[in-house]
Amino acid sequence: MPGRRLSFEERCEIKRCLKRGLTLAEIAVGLGRPTSTVSREVGRNGGRESYHAWWAQGRANQLAKRPKVFTLERHRRLAR
Repeated sequence: MPGRRLSFEERCEIKRCLKRGLTLAEIAVGLGRPTSTVSREVGRNGGRESYHAWWAQGRANQLAKRPKVFTLERHRRLAR
């Protein structure tokens, strides 16, 4: 389904497939996801050699927390 976040199980499957040497496109087909989704997930969470599902899930949970601080509140110089 487009727009839904990767689950922990999907992240574990990505890790298993990377260990088996599958390409990102093959992993994406197996998950029913676009290749770009898998590529960005792996790229932002350590790359092919260092990807860990538990770390990626924790990072995703942290980034999804609400409420978020407004950009202009974080960057006073930009607000001026």
